[in-house]
Amino acid sequence: MKTKTNYIKVASYEAKIGEVKKVLLLYSGGLDTSVMLKWIQDNYKAQVVALTLDLGQQHDDLEAIKKKALKLGAVEAITLDVKEEFANEYIAKGIKANASYQWDYHLSCAIGRAILGKKAVEIAKKTGADCIAHGCTGKGNDQVRIEGYILTHNPKMKIIAPVREWNMDRNEEIKYAKKHHIPVPASIDFPYSVDDNMWGMTWEGGEIEEPDVISPIEKFLTTYTLAKNAPNKEELVKLEFKKGIPVALNGEKLSLAKLIIKLNKLAGKHGVGVVHVFEDRLVGLKNGGVWEQPAGHVIIEAQRA
Repeated sequence: MKTKTNYIKVASYEAKIGEVKKVLLLYSGGLDTSVMLKWIQDNYKAQVVALTLDLGQQHDDLEAIKKKALKLGAVEAITLDVKEEFANEYIAKGIKANASYQWDYHLSCAIGRAILGKKAVEIAKKTGADCIAHGCTGKGNDQVRIEGYILTHNPKMKIIAPVREWNMDRNEEIKYAKKHHIPVPASIDFPYSVDDNMWGMTWEGGEIEEPDVISPIEKFLTTYTLAKNAPNKEELVKLEFKKGIPVALNGEKLSLAKLIIKLNKLAGKHGVGVVHVFEDRLVGLKNGGVWEQPAGHVIIEAQRA
């Protein structure tokens, strides 16, 4: 199935049909990237290598994601464990800076894009891929971030952003997935999607994007306890910092990655760190989002204090 598009490619790095033979797809296993794994094969007549980074996802099943990529026709599915590098080389810089956007979003998705871009270029070289594809939408900041990171590491790399190309909204993507027997977590009744790593889960879609509606978090926040259902008894958390970075949780010395993952569960049990934002987009739009960032919220608040 070919989808007609009105999108005109003007950047020299944007791959055109017939130019590329092997595409490295940054694959999360969600609606967009699952549809594009099939769509790239059909429209670009190219092989697809699926790359999934283990960033300490709070909810995703990485083994199931890998199996699905192979089932959908990927010639290779790679899962790369970069939890420690992500925490020590990327999140740590955000913690030291008390990095937040519009006050209480601690840039989990944004920070994740930096390591995604770097690793994508590395694995593309190893697998012989001449192009990198990503699932960022055409209305967000992430498309700018990730393409900038990729081109910084390899200015000659070609890039495909299928969501900018196809004329499909989320409901049409869901229909496409159903037609091609692509299992996806989203449905007409569950239009929400999530970007997941240890520093935060970013939810979008459905009512989240409607400015006159309070996002129905009970429908999609399924990883931790909702605040209204949290225990009535408080729990004391003690963080020890060294040179601006937490090094111990309740007296236990831990690597930063392990500390964040453990604190997510501890704080998540109390419904901590859920944030509703209508964010400003670089391309001139405003868009709703809900973030789950239990550890991020606790660490940044402690650091600020």
